[in-house]
Amino acid sequence: MSDDWKIYRTRFLTRARQLTEPFTFIDPAGRERHGQPGDYLVHSSDGPRIVRREIFEDVYIMMESQAPESLRQESGFGSSAHENPGFLPSASPPM
Repeated sequence: MSDDWKIYRTRFLTRARQLTEPFTFIDPAGRERHGQPGDYLVHSSDGPRIVRREIFEDVYIMMESQAPESLRQESGFGSSAHENPGFLPSASPPM
């Protein structure tokens, strides 16, 4: 999976990254979630989830790369996953 997070919007701001390999994690409710290459790992105020590529690319619009610094800092968008390890769900090995 790429480490390049991009900012997208629907009605709310969301962070997402496109999967480049199968990915599995346990969501906050204890359910196992699976994503395939091309799907998106999306993190919003509802927590992490997997969104199929067809749905994601129909609904989400990428924000311009020059989002205001204050927005990136307040929302954590300026942080990498390494700086904010609590952001990502725990990954389990692909099945």
